[in-house]
Amino acid sequence: MLKPDLILVLSYLIISAIGLLMIYSATAPGLEAAGRDPAIELRSQAFFVVIGFIAFGAMSAASLVEIKGFVGPMYLVSVVLLILVLSPLGESEGLAQRWLDLGPIQFQPSEFAKIAVILMVASALAASEVPLKWNAVARVIVIAGVPALLIFRQPDLGTTLVFAFVVLVVLFVGGATMRQLGFLFVATVVGTVGIFQLKIIKAYQLTRLTAFIDPDSHSLDQTYSQVQSEIAIGSGGLFGKGLFEGSQTNLQFVPVQSSDFIFTAVGEQFGFVGSIIVIGLFGLMLFRLFMIAVATRSRFAFLVTVGITAMIMFHVFVNIGMTVRIMPITGLPLPFMSAGGTAFVALSASLGLAHSAWMRRDLPVVD
Repeated sequence: MLKPDLILVLSYLIISAIGLLMIYSATAPGLEAAGRDPAIELRSQAFFVVIGFIAFGAMSAASLVEIKGFVGPMYLVSVVLLILVLSPLGESEGLAQRWLDLGPIQFQPSEFAKIAVILMVASALAASEVPLKWNAVARVIVIAGVPALLIFRQPDLGTTLVFAFVVLVVLFVGGATMRQLGFLFVATVVGTVGIFQLKIIKAYQLTRLTAFIDPDSHSLDQTYSQVQSEIAIGSGGLFGKGLFEGSQTNLQFVPVQSSDFIFTAVGEQFGFVGSIIVIGLFGLMLFRLFMIAVATRSRFAFLVTVGITAMIMFHVFVNIGMTVRIMPITGLPLPFMSAGGTAFVALSASLGLAHSAWMRRDLPVVD
């Protein structure tokens, strides 16, 4: 009989519920002041939360053995969708072109491309000898590199960094040698320097990085988001100001608070204690994912779970780090809490894949 991981499921449900509450508290005052329905953003996100729960359940019920047979087509579809994003069919918002219009909703293919790449990389490495040969490493770099370059062109530097981190972690646990990992590290450093020297990244992306490194040399409007984020979290003190009592949140001082900076709503309203509880819930989720990876006997399932763990961990660290100014602004959402339908559904589906590995950990191994 398949038994669920109740700790993983409960942490997922509780974080999602907190996310809905924080989205409502961050958006309702502004919407009400503008004469609009204060619950409109809450209902929109709640719709995607329900879809995400369905995706989690569907992926939990599916066998990774069966899913493995479809990783090739899934990967090709994700690449095609990323190409369409950069075509005239793609939708722009601000300075980025990252969406496809599906009528009443906008769909962000890069979120599902993360899952496709993790599955494709895991499939490739599961069939490779350990320690890995150079051709296996090269195959993985190409698999991840194609969608990563398309996403970089959108531009979306944060998601590109997710690909780099996940691939490095999966290669490490998948049997890459220290020489291979060292080569990839040096190549990444050289490539990064080249990107800056050739001015390939957008001006606003460079400004975000330099403003983080040397905020005193930049104007207030260039550091405004993180300054307001620090003020909001710091003003929460030990126990917070209380739900709907945060002045920074109620008066809309923090930009894009319901998505990129949702953690500031937690810090201001529930203080240090509430923030630690939320971080602890993420820690519990990541711990369970680690235990799932250790428990599975399938190399493919192990690599998939490690990739998903690395992806969620990177999102959590970078997003929360961004709000307390130990990381530059990247636009990565806080998993299961930030407003954003595509991200919530995709992350829920990926968590479901890991949960599937747990429920079938005692079944005969088929790789």
